[in-house]
Amino acid sequence: MAFDLGPALLFCPGDRADRFAGALAKADAVILDLEDAVLPDAKAHARENLLTADLDPDQVIVRVNDPASAHFGADLAAVSRTPFRTVMVAKSEDPLAFDAFDASFSLIALCETARGVLRADEIAAHPRTAALMWGAEDLVASIGGTASRFDDGRYRDVARHARSRVLIAAAAHDRAAIDAVHLDIDDEAGLAAEASDAVASGFRATACIHPRQVAVIRDAYRPDAVTIEWARAVLAAAEGERGVFRFQGRMVDEPVLRHARAVLGRI
Repeated sequence: MAFDLGPALLFCPGDRADRFAGALAKADAVILDLEDAVLPDAKAHARENLLTADLDPDQVIVRVNDPASAHFGADLAAVSRTPFRTVMVAKSEDPLAFDAFDASFSLIALCETARGVLRADEIAAHPRTAALMWGAEDLVASIGGTASRFDDGRYRDVARHARSRVLIAAAAHDRAAIDAVHLDIDDEAGLAAEASDAVASGFRATACIHPRQVAVIRDAYRPDAVTIEWARAVLAAAEGERGVFRFQGRMVDEPVLRHARAVLGRI
């Protein structure tokens, strides 16, 4: 299932309709959030905002509350009345819950609990699934932990394991993978390093929580001129070769050529 919204996906609280258009203008796609960013007594208002939102449906993701919550039914009813058909399902754990969505929807499964991470492969295999995303804070909370990162900003091993598992499950089923948000808004260097690692590892996009983070993510996903030149040159050289060949002192085979094609796909 195709998924190509661009690298920087910006969350926006569903109860702040005044921010919808601005958030979308600043990012590649906006995630209208009906879940964690909205207090329980404001969720009904957020759904009303969804019904009146005048946004390009191709650039909008709606995050709904998890299928086990008391809010899921109302969320599903609301989004079904809109033109928005890309839905992020919070705390995805059971792929059977995705059957509640008809075939017009493309789902982003947010694997952010222990059960969700363990079942990432099954979740990715569901025909409605277009992408998988992981979340560090809810994951650590779900297993009784207190922090997903060390004091220096590095992820703890459990978070790194979940990140890798979700990425591999997505790739195994030809789904896109979306990297988790970087909560420290002022840590642009840390975000840049994580986004650079994300694109090198195979993530298709990174979610963010503040407009300032968009440019950092875009820069990380955009290949530099030297890399683009190499990709074009090695693919051109491959046209006259059969099998493995030598290029600029390096042996080149099909995996290297796939890397080059991926680089050009991010221009």
